[in-house]
Amino acid sequence: MTDLDTLKYTAEHEWIAVDGDVATIGITDYAADKLGDVVYVDLPAAGSAVTGGAVCGEIESTKSVGELYAPVSGEIVEVNDAAVDDPSIVNADPFGDGWLVKLRVDPAGLDGLLDRAAYVALTEGDK
Repeated sequence: MTDLDTLKYTAEHEWIAVDGDVATIGITDYAADKLGDVVYVDLPAAGSAVTGGAVCGEIESTKSVGELYAPVSGEIVEVNDAAVDDPSIVNADPFGDGWLVKLRVDPAGLDGLLDRAAYVALTEGDK
């Protein structure tokens, strides 16, 4: 079980787990719930560069199409092919097996992200 208090978050509903200079990124349970059943995931290719705050992928559900934003700039080092092959794991385990990409980052670039309390406060009034 992931300790949600150790993660960083964005206002666009991504979570970030940092291990050295590699950040694992996914969407939060809040986002997965709001999207509904995820049916398609389009992710950037490993080796590609992404820019913080820019769209880097797409998540399609039975309700809508959502954009995946890169929380920080960096290089994609791994893509979760399991989520591409079976998008339902994004709903089933958004903080675990439903991760989306791993990004090599400068850890100093993560300073502006939200902590758990700030993210909960952000989403609290919209349940």
